[in-house]
Amino acid sequence: MLHGFTHVYHVALLPLFLLIQKDLDLASLPHATLLQTIMMIAYFAPSYLAGILADRVDRRTLLCGGLILNALGFICLSLSPNYTLAIVSTIIAGIGGSVYHPAATALIADQFPEKPGRVLGWVGMGASLGFCLSPLYSGWRAMDAGWRAPVMELGLFGLVGAGVFLWFADSTDATRHRDSAREPIFATNRMWLLFFLAAFAFSCRDFTGSSMGTLCSLFLQKSRGWEPFMAGLATCCMFVLAVFSNPLFGSLSDRGRKRWTTLVLVMAAVMVALFPRVPEQWTLLLVAAYGFFSLASFPMVEAVLMESVAPHARSRVMGLFITVGGTAGNFAPWANGERVKSMGAQSQHSATYIPIYNGLAILVLISHSQEFSACTALAVSAAQ
Repeated sequence: MLHGFTHVYHVALLPLFLLIQKDLDLASLPHATLLQTIMMIAYFAPSYLAGILADRVDRRTLLCGGLILNALGFICLSLSPNYTLAIVSTIIAGIGGSVYHPAATALIADQFPEKPGRVLGWVGMGASLGFCLSPLYSGWRAMDAGWRAPVMELGLFGLVGAGVFLWFADSTDATRHRDSAREPIFATNRMWLLFFLAAFAFSCRDFTGSSMGTLCSLFLQKSRGWEPFMAGLATCCMFVLAVFSNPLFGSLSDRGRKRWTTLVLVMAAVMVALFPRVPEQWTLLLVAAYGFFSLASFPMVEAVLMESVAPHARSRVMGLFITVGGTAGNFAPWANGERVKSMGAQSQHSATYIPIYNGLAILVLISHSQEFSACTALAVSAAQ
């Protein structure tokens, strides 16, 4: 449930950029998409600090508090009378969401050391549901009630979810890794280098993933005249099949991570390159196929990363991993807004987007060649 809410807030704004620009009287579209970039930077940048906390305090309390802050940020955003307060609200929301992955991924790896890919795949279903339902809901509500109503409602839903989690979840042993939490994460400079190579590769994959959400919405509304609801539906389709692919490939990867990771990322790159080229009636099917393959890579890479480091460092490693890779990767919404703005009238033609999608596909292939190789080498170094 927490994984779902974390990603509900990541994609809720995707169908709403044009409405936000008009309502807040923003000078250009990049000002609206910059809100998404700021939120995601605020989400990724403090993740290492969240990882330090996750190794030292009760993770149940940390996870609950993070969701509450995330939800309050969205409630404040819905009430923001101007752009400055909208920026502050997205920062609050991002910081609240930053605690989830460092705390939850390490917690899962600790409790299920034998088959982390399988269990992380099952937990990944929550993210897929959040990614799927959020843009569909926000696009649908915005058609009649404007962009503020769904943002407020999603914030209120998050407060309820935090209460449910706090009621049912067990406390965790806050002292389990406290004594060893001050030990160095990696023993050698070579391991540090391998880690940062993997994190950089993650940023390439994440840049493409974030671009597929943002650019898909802008592309469909500008070049094909889709309404916000239909753009939200397309974003929803991007994540719906990942409900099945996350547990499927996560389980398969426990018997061979490299070949399954290669399969899903190569297929994801193919879908990205095809997106602006297919007839309009194939759009929803293609974005669903992209999500089926792309999102399945996350539990596999997280599993090999957790296997590569000692238990006492897992929260810090996960936090630093997404701080480095995720922060760089999530400049995509702002960059895409600037790119679409620079197209001018040409943004109404599908062919104009082909070079952009070709570049994004190449980034996915780069991410696989570097990320998995670096993680594997890191695991070998740690074993030695």
